Formats: sequence, C-alpha cells, structure tokens
Amino acid sequence: MDIRPLAAKDREPLAALIRRIETFSPQEVEVAIELVDIALTGGNKDYSIIVAERDGQMVGYVCYGPTPMTEDTYDLYWIASAPEVRGQGVGAALVSGMEGDLRRRRARLIRVETSATEAYGPTRGFYASMKYGEEARIRDFYKVGDDLIILTKRL
Repeated sequence: MDIRPLAAKDREPLAALIRRIETFSPQEVEVAIELVDIALTGGNKDYSIIVAERDGQMVGYVCYGPTPMTEDTYDLYWIASAPEVRGQGVGAALVSGMEGDLRRRRARLIRVETSATEAYGPTRGFYASMKYGEEARIRDFYKVGDDLIILTKRL
C-alpha cells in the first residue's frame, strides 16, 4: 500500500471513492469533494490530503488542516476507506501518515468532530484505537438524537 500526498491525477478516483462512502450524506459528499478541489489549488494552506493506494486503486484518504485562530492545533476533517478494505489497516496507516506530518509541523493537538449515531459507532471505535479521546459532547447538535462528539489527541 502506498501512502502519499494528494496529486492532481487523484482527483477523479478520490471523488469516486468519496461517493461510495455509505455514511456520507449527499451534502457531506459535496463538501468533501470541494475540499479535495481546494487542496489541489496552488497556494492552498488550509487543507492537506494524504491518500492510500493499493494495486493502483484509490482505497482511502485523510483530509486535515490547521484550526483557524489557534496555535499548533489541527482538525482532522475527513477520513474514509473503501468498504472492501476496512479492517485492513488503511485508516491506521492514513492517521499515522497525518500524525507524522503534523509532528514535523510541530502540531500539539489534533481535533476530530464526529456523530454519536449508531452508524458512526465503528468510526468512534477506530478513533479510540488510535488513542483519540472524547473531549466534549454537544447534545442534539446535528439533529435531535444526534450528538456532536469532539475527540482530541495530543502529540
């Protein structure tokens, strides 16, 4: 598996992968692809993307960037792996690649926002396995019955 920075040639395969993620709503798909386009724009300093490729196929990605108006804090905005490779270490490799990049940038804190719904249970379990802990919860944030969970990891 190849873990590497996003390249222009990755735009369409990555957009196709994002469209296949069953937990992403149509609006989330639109925003995720918009961030890919911004990340590919020259001079962009807001979003970084690392992709995972296996046997010439796009199998995952992580999008992250500096949290505005903070010192050395970063947001992990999106992470996804193709359904057929889940549980095979793709997500862990992407998070490790992101964390390595952020250590080089002297980041001190990574923040993740996620949903409390049952569909996001495996996602929360994944973050826990990567040592991200719950920092805060806002009840009924996304909609009634769907809390926002904020997770953090200190580097």
